[in-house]
Amino acid sequence: MTAQLIDGNALARQVRTEVAGRVAALKQRGITPHLSVILVGDNPASMVYVRNKVADSEQTGLKATLERYPAAFAQAELLARIRALNVDPDVHGILVQLPLPPHMDAQAVIETIAPEKDVDGFHVASAGALMIGRPGFRPCTPYGCMRMLDSIGYSLKAKHAVVIGRSNIVGKPMALMLLAQNATVTICHSATLDLAHHTRDADVVVAAVGKRNVLTADMVKPGAVVIDVGMNRDDHGKLCGDVDFAGVSQVAGWITPVPGGVGPMTRAMLLVNTIEAAQTAHQTGSK
Repeated sequence: MTAQLIDGNALARQVRTEVAGRVAALKQRGITPHLSVILVGDNPASMVYVRNKVADSEQTGLKATLERYPAAFAQAELLARIRALNVDPDVHGILVQLPLPPHMDAQAVIETIAPEKDVDGFHVASAGALMIGRPGFRPCTPYGCMRMLDSIGYSLKAKHAVVIGRSNIVGKPMALMLLAQNATVTICHSATLDLAHHTRDADVVVAAVGKRNVLTADMVKPGAVVIDVGMNRDDHGKLCGDVDFAGVSQVAGWITPVPGGVGPMTRAMLLVNTIEAAQTAHQTGSK
């Protein structure tokens, strides 16, 4: 069999259209949703991500401002800038692009962002809300993965989902979101023995470890849904994911490509979080 593609580019365009409509409605009330993006240093990948995020925002009519600082920028100065944005009523969402330079404590930076402006969904308040099933911002990558599953009409109830990876940004929140939809969830990681034993039994596999070919065709249950969160380079410098796409696509029922899969949806859900932050701030909607 050949897996059907879950087209992240097409779905992200749909989400942006939805966001554009919500932005227009807010603008009619004199409210312009505003995302403030901070980039510290000159990491090439981060520069690309930030440029794409700003472009996506502007495409929907959402205001996005980018502040760039040198790699030697002092953490105390960064925290002061974030605190200023926290109390700026014209700013609804704050995003500090990761990774930060080595001399900075990323968690301290994230925790300085006001929870109501934490559109990346990384603040401990956001994580806690997800943990106990309360409304709050969801991390954009797993949020996008869930939207992709929803787009194919896939019911997670009573399904076995395996998440490969346990990061705070993807793996852990992904598992919680799947659990909230009544999936039975297994989290696998670097200390897991016999990864294939778990993945062969999975109806859904989310690969999110940043390692090429961590999931191969012989490790996948026929007809399974495979979500590839990985972002790597092959031996020829070509962008690829964590999944052996050529092989797995001959076994799986649905699969996300890299590029053009989860990446665009991560950016799209950032826009959703930002518009919801603006709605909540002006009490015109709720999350």
